[in-house]
Amino acid sequence: MSEWAKTVVRRLRGEYPEARCALTHKNPYELIVSTILSAQCTDEMVNKVTPALFRKYPTAEDLAKARLPSVEKLVRSTGFFRNKARNITGMAKKLVADFRGKVPQTMEELLTLPGVARKTANVVLGVAFGKAEGVVVDTHVHRLSRRLGLTEKDDPGRIEKDLMEALPRSDWIDVGHLLIWHGRRVCAARKPRCDACVLNDRCPGRTG
Repeated sequence: MSEWAKTVVRRLRGEYPEARCALTHKNPYELIVSTILSAQCTDEMVNKVTPALFRKYPTAEDLAKARLPSVEKLVRSTGFFRNKARNITGMAKKLVADFRGKVPQTMEELLTLPGVARKTANVVLGVAFGKAEGVVVDTHVHRLSRRLGLTEKDDPGRIEKDLMEALPRSDWIDVGHLLIWHGRRVCAARKPRCDACVLNDRCPGRTG
């Protein structure tokens, strides 16, 4: 365990007690679809797209039967829309075929779904089911983990491993949300607001 890593979580938890997943969803099915769509896209844009998508395809069974051009049209503004439409419809088909239309609750099973890698699986397990099987490593977590000296790695899988070793399992779900919120509000990529940062006194990557 790392005392500095635990300090990071404690201070950010105090700064952002409301930190949570920003993707709007009502159930695990909506969350997994939204998370797949969020790749290289903002959560805000995904949240604009999904209401119409879920009105038309409210269940995995509905999405599994969808015509690909119709799905592509609905998700077009999230970018890489052809690949994303193929992934979410393929994911829905596998949910229906292998899991009775329900989102599975294990890492091993989630990783069998089209469009689902460890980041998406960790989001679903942590947010939908409260299961800490790993740490979400998105672009914010990647950047802040390195800037804060929590890892020297550049590969997301190795960063995740370092964070899991540095923190107790009880912090694995929260640390992803907290670093994402801090990255969006204070620790920006190009111009971090170090003067407003609760970690400024000990951050090895501070710029002022």
